[in-house]
Amino acid sequence: MDLVITTYGAYLHRRGELFAVKAEGATREVAARRVRSIVIATAASLSTDAVQLALEKNIDIVFVNRFGDPFGRVWHGRPGSTTTIRRTQLRVADTHTGFEMAREWMLEKVQNQVTFLEAARKRRPRLSARLTPDIQALRQVAERLRAIEGILDDVRGTVMGIEGKAARVYWRAINTMLPVKYRFAFRSRNPAKDPFNCLLNYAYGVLYGTVERACMLAGLDPYVGFIHTDHYCKPSLVFDLIERYRVWADETVLGLFASRKVKDSMFDNLTNGLTLNKEGKAVLMTRFGEYLDHAVRHRGRNVKRREVVQLDCHRIAAELIELSRGYEGDLPVATNGMDIEEEEEEGVE
Repeated sequence: MDLVITTYGAYLHRRGELFAVKAEGATREVAARRVRSIVIATAASLSTDAVQLALEKNIDIVFVNRFGDPFGRVWHGRPGSTTTIRRTQLRVADTHTGFEMAREWMLEKVQNQVTFLEAARKRRPRLSARLTPDIQALRQVAERLRAIEGILDDVRGTVMGIEGKAARVYWRAINTMLPVKYRFAFRSRNPAKDPFNCLLNYAYGVLYGTVERACMLAGLDPYVGFIHTDHYCKPSLVFDLIERYRVWADETVLGLFASRKVKDSMFDNLTNGLTLNKEGKAVLMTRFGEYLDHAVRHRGRNVKRREVVQLDCHRIAAELIELSRGYEGDLPVATNGMDIEEEEEEGVE
């Protein structure tokens, strides 16, 4: 389970092998062995003993801002696996092999969207005429992605353009399924301009934390991406991989609207948008936690959805280890085509 702290002024400390959370005059205790991650989503305090227990049990402590985006993490300094994985990740990122890996992730995203919309069309036949053209358009996007060949530096612009078109089609379909009161004019972020985007952004923030943790445990470098380019302090690989799982957040948030769980009291007004308050966070995190803990069939096994992310990251790491064998004995090459050793010798006076 994820231990989520949303109460202002809460205090997290340790009692033996238990985490104790004191909030609003009451104390709740949770066995450390049951906790997977600790998410602190408000102004709270924690003891160093609680931090030590979390590190001993391989539990990460994630701090998220009011929009649900992780801004800090307490984690042990040990690598999740062999450094060979990260070395190979760097080497394949700009190759055709790297593009093929990234393209599969993007195709999985589009296929997930198609599957989600098809299921919605089946449940709500009255929307069939509106959803069918969008489903067909997304299938065409998938075919265009499959047809692209090359290395990422050459095709990144084309790929991002196709992805942008797919996003416009997909959000148009999602908007169709929302109650009229909650339909949105455009996707908005930090802050969101409407309740739907406010809930969705927060759910995506939870997913970011889940994917980043899975990357670290598998020995992947969260900051070496394939499709998303490298920028200062930008977890590019997390941005790449989360595309495979965004539909989980989409389905959860739409489900809240469909079941009439969304209330205006769940949001606080900002100068230029909305933010999710304690009530809203509790509703979303409870539903999303249940969704992520639900078992699904994955590669012949019944596993929780959140475990799917970890298994996928371990699979990517295994692929990189296999690819590393093809690099054994290779000398690194400088940008001008000379061996690095040769370049250094020419620089000696």
